Amino acid sequence: MATIRDIAKEAGISAGAVSRILNQDETLSVSKETRERVLQIATRVGYTKPLHSAAAKKPAFTIGIVQWFSADEELTDTYYLAARQGVEDFCGKNNIAITRLFPSDEDPAEVLKNVDGLVCIGKFSDKEIKNFIRICKNIVFLDRPVDKYKITSITMDFEQSVRDALHYLESLGHKKIAYLGGQEYVGNHEPITDPRKKAYLSYMKRHNLDGESWVMEESFNSASGYDMMKKILAMKKRPTAVFAASDAIAIGAMRAVSEAGLSVPGDISLIGFNDVDACKYTTPALTSIHAPAYDMGAHGANLVYVSSNLQIHTPLKVKIPCELMKRESCSEVCKAGGSAIIK
Repeated sequence: MATIRDIAKEAGISAGAVSRILNQDETLSVSKETRERVLQIATRVGYTKPLHSAAAKKPAFTIGIVQWFSADEELTDTYYLAARQGVEDFCGKNNIAITRLFPSDEDPAEVLKNVDGLVCIGKFSDKEIKNFIRICKNIVFLDRPVDKYKITSITMDFEQSVRDALHYLESLGHKKIAYLGGQEYVGNHEPITDPRKKAYLSYMKRHNLDGESWVMEESFNSASGYDMMKKILAMKKRPTAVFAASDAIAIGAMRAVSEAGLSVPGDISLIGFNDVDACKYTTPALTSIHAPAYDMGAHGANLVYVSSNLQIHTPLKVKIPCELMKRESCSEVCKAGGSAIIK
């Protein structure tokens, strides 16, 4: 018996589009000629809709989710966990099947051979990107700009969000602002430049502020935040404020400040990034940049699904705006204690 995939292969369009044409979905953006061709092929090959309700509900579209993090690593990073949940929830609501590829899988081409689209979450090397494009042209990368390739990518607007955070600190009178970040790698230990660090250095230079004395990078976890903050506090000349590239780093830094007998924000103001739930419950509550990772995942899945039904091949380069969530971890520099009077 002929299937939707058989018709899709002969018609040269996706199985999802064929399914919607056969179900007389008028919202599908395809030409009249394409609709007629699909109906003619279906008639010629003798296609009939499944009679059983269970078969009728069988997904006609499959999205492959490529994960940069392993399942265990993802549990410690709510940012990527939220992005994946956004993809999966969209698929669940739209009867889309899911195939997952983890870093430990040895043969990506075999695992993903039957997908209609790919959503790649995280950072990947140029070699990995090329391999995924070979597997499926209908592809979206999340959290990884891919400007060298004619494919769609969605990232947070890191540049504007960092500018917002630093402008806020500067409006409170802070001129000595440190950056605590993490170094990440792809492929064969190939380092990635964090756009937040680049935006920080650019802002500090443009505003004639010292952007070199207090830049540190280790890992995106609380232990690294703690260690980096201890090194900052040991300096003879220390900052009055810190911008951390993740909430985990910021929370570790907050612990180091407290152990040193200092306070946030009394001695050092502190801003994190991601706005995880824990930010509301730290003491003091952590000011952070809200990065809507869940929405990024849902948008990515939607773009993959929609593009399969369109005869448009122009890629999109999307930047999602982030919002500065002001809480209790920042204060005017004149109200800060020791750090405010260091010259």
